[in-house]
Amino acid sequence: MLEPAYQADVVVVGAGIAGLSAAHRLTSAGVSTVVLEAAPCVGGRMSTEKVDGFRLDRIGQLLSTSYPELRLTRGLDALVLRPFASGVLLHRDGRRHRAGAPAGAGSARGALHAVRALASAPRGSAASPAPVGGAVDQARLGVALARIAGTPVERILARPELPAAHALAARGVPARTIDGFLRPLLAALLCDPELTTSSRCADLALRSFASGRLCVPEGGAEVVPELLARALPPGTVRTGVRATSVCTTSVTTAEHGEIRCRALLLATDARAAAELLPGLRVPEFHPVTVVHHTTDEPPATGASLLLDADRGGPVAHTAVVSEVDPSRAPAGRALVSSTVLGTPPEDVDTAVRMHLARLYGTPTHRWETLAVHHTPEAVPAMRPPHDLRRPVRLLAGLYVCGDHRDTSTVQGALHSAHRAASAILADLDASGSMHHTDPPPALRKAA
Repeated sequence: MLEPAYQADVVVVGAGIAGLSAAHRLTSAGVSTVVLEAAPCVGGRMSTEKVDGFRLDRIGQLLSTSYPELRLTRGLDALVLRPFASGVLLHRDGRRHRAGAPAGAGSARGALHAVRALASAPRGSAASPAPVGGAVDQARLGVALARIAGTPVERILARPELPAAHALAARGVPARTIDGFLRPLLAALLCDPELTTSSRCADLALRSFASGRLCVPEGGAEVVPELLARALPPGTVRTGVRATSVCTTSVTTAEHGEIRCRALLLATDARAAAELLPGLRVPEFHPVTVVHHTTDEPPATGASLLLDADRGGPVAHTAVVSEVDPSRAPAGRALVSSTVLGTPPEDVDTAVRMHLARLYGTPTHRWETLAVHHTPEAVPAMRPPHDLRRPVRLLAGLYVCGDHRDTSTVQGALHSAHRAASAILADLDASGSMHHTDPPPALRKAA
């Protein structure tokens, strides 16, 4: 029997950052690859809405300058990261305090010196540095952050696993430090204010925070997938093509029939992946609502991320994002983006405005609402036991990647793509079946 005419070595279903990153590794290795995306554009949940010159992220996940995959992923050389001010601002007991390891603190001794300086600083303005729980707690916090910044990932993954709140308490971290700093910080990083996340995942998030700076991509979240897509060979990515069934040797699409391949990589979100592969695990999700406002009189917090340690309203964290990335707002206007975790209140905009007035200490009734984005399944939950290296190779020829196979972060999505591409290349090389062709004719004609 003659071997069937394969139209591509690998078909990737899903053009989010995981699928696009994997496609880069495959095409760079000389493997013919086609990426199919059901939506009219790439990016998945990393999307940005344009409204009157504003760039509004749908979910607004925070990145870190310490994410290794942002440096290792081909196609992201031109990515510009806009960092927040060092540390974070905490709203606690009606005042704003700056907390967190200063940029450049590279040792426990340096961190200890820095937090002692913070603890002894005068308490002048509302946003002046002030201790979290006192000077001793500040010193312990600084040393702990510096220590975790230098802890190898392998050692973190080998630690006993508990819900993050239980693990922090078991380590003797004072409750005032957990509630006054770690809970609001981890809520911003993991979208889990109750700290039910695996302690290993929480430790990795704290390690990223302590090792780098929180940041956002210049131009909006969509810039990351768009850079990846543009750097792929022409014709690789095809939008508006919906996969209806998959197997190890072909993909059936609603628009272009069957596309044959030697391997298939499923890079959609967890629920869409389970619809194509019944039996695939679907995790629980953390809902996220992002409310975007504009004003011509921005709060005087600069480029800081402001966290609510009091939990006095629906907003978990907020920022004058245009101070961090001026490209996100037209000249003369400020963009304030605020994140609500969990189920939002019925009149979310009114509740958010009232809360922001307390957090920023300024009237908000004249602020203009630009958009309210609610995403029920925004971030996969990572409750223990959580496998941070969930298998990406289901069987020879069938693979899956995404933030639901790793950590629920941009770093996790990219790292899962790295693992999946490596597994595909190893299997294709072992079978000697790599084949180099152009995209199939039907797809070259697709929009």
